[in-house]
Amino acid sequence: MEQVSCRSCGTCVLVEKFSPQHTSVQWNNAAVAACTELSTTGLKSHTCNALRASIEEAVASGALSSSTRDVDVRTRGRTLT
Repeated sequence: MEQVSCRSCGTCVLVEKFSPQHTSVQWNNAAVAACTELSTTGLKSHTCNALRASIEEAVASGALSSSTRDVDVRTRGRTLT
């Protein structure tokens, strides 16, 4: 996961992009509180439009690349003994 900052409020979250349709965003309490869209609704709205635009801009500029799940997600590619 890569850090992406919202260009509107500066909130920083962890993001992993798997396809144009699949984006995983990891929020923490500080990020929810700092987000101008989510601070009033919490995660019930499930998205922040400004952050979504920032993520798409990061993908378009090459700062965030799409990932593939070609390894076992449970082990992140590590060999279990």
